[in-house]
Amino acid sequence: MFDRFDNRVILRGTLTAQTALRIGAGRANNVTGTDLPIIRDTLGRPYIPGSSFKGAWRALVESLVRSVNASRKAACNPVGKKTEWCLESTEAFTDDKDKDDKIAAETCLVCCVFGSPWLASKISIRDLLVDEENWFGQFEVRNGVAIDRDTETAADGKLYDFEVVPADTRFNCEIVIENAAGWELGLAMLGLRSFDPKHGGGALGGGRSRGLGVVTIEWNARTQIDKGNFFDFLIDGTGATEITDEQVTTWIKAAKERIIQLPAATEEANA
Repeated sequence: MFDRFDNRVILRGTLTAQTALRIGAGRANNVTGTDLPIIRDTLGRPYIPGSSFKGAWRALVESLVRSVNASRKAACNPVGKKTEWCLESTEAFTDDKDKDDKIAAETCLVCCVFGSPWLASKISIRDLLVDEENWFGQFEVRNGVAIDRDTETAADGKLYDFEVVPADTRFNCEIVIENAAGWELGLAMLGLRSFDPKHGGGALGGGRSRGLGVVTIEWNARTQIDKGNFFDFLIDGTGATEITDEQVTTWIKAAKERIIQLPAATEEANA
């Protein structure tokens, strides 16, 4: 899969928190301060781990794929039991000369793009660092409380507070997708479209049921490089071409066709 270079797509943009955002760092051990702080870098600035964004992105793509085809070969359940995985073990392919191709053929569409224990991801995401031009060290602390179901009032000893990054905080976003086929790019772009401001934004982080975590992404640059111009790109930065909306639409259509072509869940169960 990565023994040669075929293509690379680079997406650079700005993620904006439309509502307060919380990426938690666990419960605090300090005597003072908030009970539930957010994650910070070594300089005390908030950031979004690439893994957090990728996890939300992948879960969104899985749900969209299952809405078209609920079979395990379309989108398996990687956090469920092994029987819910698209490929429970790779031992059967150990002695095959073309085992990599056979493993890829048995892997579900989402795992082919986002990775699995036996297949490397075609997507890499840098940690989303806060935009320092827009960041002035502002944090918010909000109160939370558990409600007693009998009295419908605050339960004794259940008051806590938690930290959030305020709305309109911006983060720099960079995504690289390498050696992906058209339909694989389509799956990736399908999920990212949910973060488009035109679609109202996507959900990220904790506390989403209480109004937190609505974010949008506006792309500053979307470029692609293929093996024909890769050396030019490395030598003097030329050769990269802009990705058009028409290309994205073509990729998404290819992804839809690939999903539809797979056996449905009922056919899979009867096989």
